[in-house]
Amino acid sequence: MTIQVATLGFPRIGPRRELKFALENYWSGKSDADSLSLAAVGLRAAAWARQKALGADVLPSGDFSLYDHVLDISAMLGVVPARYGWAGGKVGLDTYFAMARGAQDHGEGCSHAVDSTAQEMTKWFDTNYHYMVPELAAGQRFALSSSKAVDEFNEARALGYHTRPVLLGPVTWLTLAKGRDVEPLSLLDAVLPVYEEVLAQLARAGADWVQIDEPCLVLDLDEDQRAALKRAYKRLSVNGPKVMLATYFGALGDNLELATDLPVHGLHVDLVRAPEQLEAVWQRARPDLLLSLGVIDGRNVWRADLDALLARIGPIAAERDLILAPSCSLLHTPVDLALETGLDPEVTQWLAFAVQKIGELSVLARALNDGAETVAEPLAAARAAVDARKTSSLIHNPAVAARLAAVDHAMAKRAPPFAERKPLQQARLKLPSFPTTTIGSFPQTPEVRKARAAYIRGEIDEAGYEVFLRAETAEAVAWQETIGLDVLVHGEFERNDMVQYFGEQLWGFAFTRSAWVQSYGSRCVRPPILYGDVARPRAMTVEWWRYAQSLTDKPMKGMLTGPVTILNWSFVRDDQPRERSCRAIALAIRDEVLDLEAAGAKVIQIDEAALREGLPLRRADWQAYLDWAVECFRLTASGVRDETQIHTHMCYSEFNDILPAIGAMDADVISIETARSQMELLDAFADYAYPNEIGPGVYDIHAPRIPAEAEMVELLSLAGKRLPVEQLWVNPDCGLKTRKWEEVRPALIAMVAAAQRMRVRGAYDAG
Repeated sequence: MTIQVATLGFPRIGPRRELKFALENYWSGKSDADSLSLAAVGLRAAAWARQKALGADVLPSGDFSLYDHVLDISAMLGVVPARYGWAGGKVGLDTYFAMARGAQDHGEGCSHAVDSTAQEMTKWFDTNYHYMVPELAAGQRFALSSSKAVDEFNEARALGYHTRPVLLGPVTWLTLAKGRDVEPLSLLDAVLPVYEEVLAQLARAGADWVQIDEPCLVLDLDEDQRAALKRAYKRLSVNGPKVMLATYFGALGDNLELATDLPVHGLHVDLVRAPEQLEAVWQRARPDLLLSLGVIDGRNVWRADLDALLARIGPIAAERDLILAPSCSLLHTPVDLALETGLDPEVTQWLAFAVQKIGELSVLARALNDGAETVAEPLAAARAAVDARKTSSLIHNPAVAARLAAVDHAMAKRAPPFAERKPLQQARLKLPSFPTTTIGSFPQTPEVRKARAAYIRGEIDEAGYEVFLRAETAEAVAWQETIGLDVLVHGEFERNDMVQYFGEQLWGFAFTRSAWVQSYGSRCVRPPILYGDVARPRAMTVEWWRYAQSLTDKPMKGMLTGPVTILNWSFVRDDQPRERSCRAIALAIRDEVLDLEAAGAKVIQIDEAALREGLPLRRADWQAYLDWAVECFRLTASGVRDETQIHTHMCYSEFNDILPAIGAMDADVISIETARSQMELLDAFADYAYPNEIGPGVYDIHAPRIPAEAEMVELLSLAGKRLPVEQLWVNPDCGLKTRKWEEVRPALIAMVAAAQRMRVRGAYDAG
């Protein structure tokens, strides 16, 4: 029997974020389309060469994207909403980026799109990656409008690499889409001819296999989706390349029979998220179905237990040909551990990034093909690392264990209900109707980043750096007062990232310098590595809050990141339940909340932007997660006095199914993203009769366009039709860290003006 190694996808951004800088140079006009294309060609060539050198037998093509792989399929199908002014033909760069980022005044985006909002963006399944939501309309037409799949296959072939092209499958793409006056899945028969045309072109170009990703197969599917999958692959599995159907992020479960009965030639399954499905898949798979086993974690950074994997895979490998692969695309992992020179060596030995993960797969394949003795040295190194991690004193903290054991349910409950807290908070804060605020951060300008880099390099001392940060903070506070914001923030100029900043001050976290992963487009993040028991040695934000509050008489929000978001936006230890790690973080943030309140903070925001994205993919698993996630948030917030107002922020999530859990969080004010969806998200809050206050975002901060005052008034009017105006706050969709001041200033001035117009309108209506 033969064992091969495959990768389902490789990080796009480059080991030093080369794609990020190429994109931003193009968007800013510092480079042209040819320069961007050359940068992309170089990144693809380097990725193929590296994967091949590491021992991968099956290389992907088409996994690279200039922005998002879901958007790539929309472009391939010619699904471009009318507002972008696309006239048909090939979807060009300007149209593509306008769909991703919006367009305004002919500056960015397609030349016809004078003022076009970006497409909605949300999280890719339960990962930290964002995708652009396809928009479908009644009468939608589809036509092949991008040659990307064939172009990149030919590009690889010219370099000497015979690749397996990757496409997101039609049923998953339609499942992720939003239809206006049309059910997306009803359009399958119109979509399939374009896929068939692409597959035919790939076959003529010489592709013998194609990887089609259908992660929807790990979801709860209805009968329409099941029928769609059967209909799709009855057509796509003939007269073209062989189809490797890729599933990931969970177990096939009740979809196992469906998946194995589809007339495809190969099936990839995730044995990291769902190791229990190995036996069932093995027994169910027909003899001619090539199995691809996702045995190395494509979403986390821990070194694998190779001995255990060999013991599990060995019996199957003795009976049939196999492909060994990561559980999913390596898009979700950093590129190369070798770039990290500042980590504790003890922690480093426990880790594996994308490059090292392919190396692990190669060791497994060689052991199975040629015998374990041929890879005795790497197996011994892996064994030693796994054993060391089990007993390390860096991981286990008895004081944390004792504190966790002492937690009781009373600590996670604010005794008086919101209806009794609200008048106390109103009397203390004295805010107008439609109170205005921002989510927390202000632009991290080149000057801010330069000063931080100089401080890290030791070019300026701590005192000099603090003088700079105080000046930035004072300027931001004064400007907020000038434009009339009601509840201020200090701007977070001292913070590098909303999770990293806290993790760096907590025990149990490690931080990297080069371990970047893509969040969306050019936005990259370095998730902390949560390796041990978490505790807070000292206050983290109090002094900066105290300084900022000293500059104004208006309320200054204390700004914290919540425990569930810190957990979900980190690479989390896999040696204990996530729930236990989250409670330890919650206790640390609780200490910070109480210290802020003791210092005089009247408003404290505990962001839980990632609570919804941690929701398990199967509905049967939801309640268990929501119970502990909500309890952890309440554990942070429930020690304060009744008159202290607790805010939280959640972004880019579908809330409809979890409103009872959001209500159970019992935050006094929640702010959410609603600008791109034209306040549609508020329908769920209205149906639920959400009792607390809510700030529906009126300013989409993920696009470079500047919204007009009238546009925000219209959004607030739409919000007022769904919820009582007494509940409504006015704020942007998210923090402003990634935007420029020249975008932020006019947008926030317009936002405050919009709120003032709504107050006048309300007073007139009342009169």
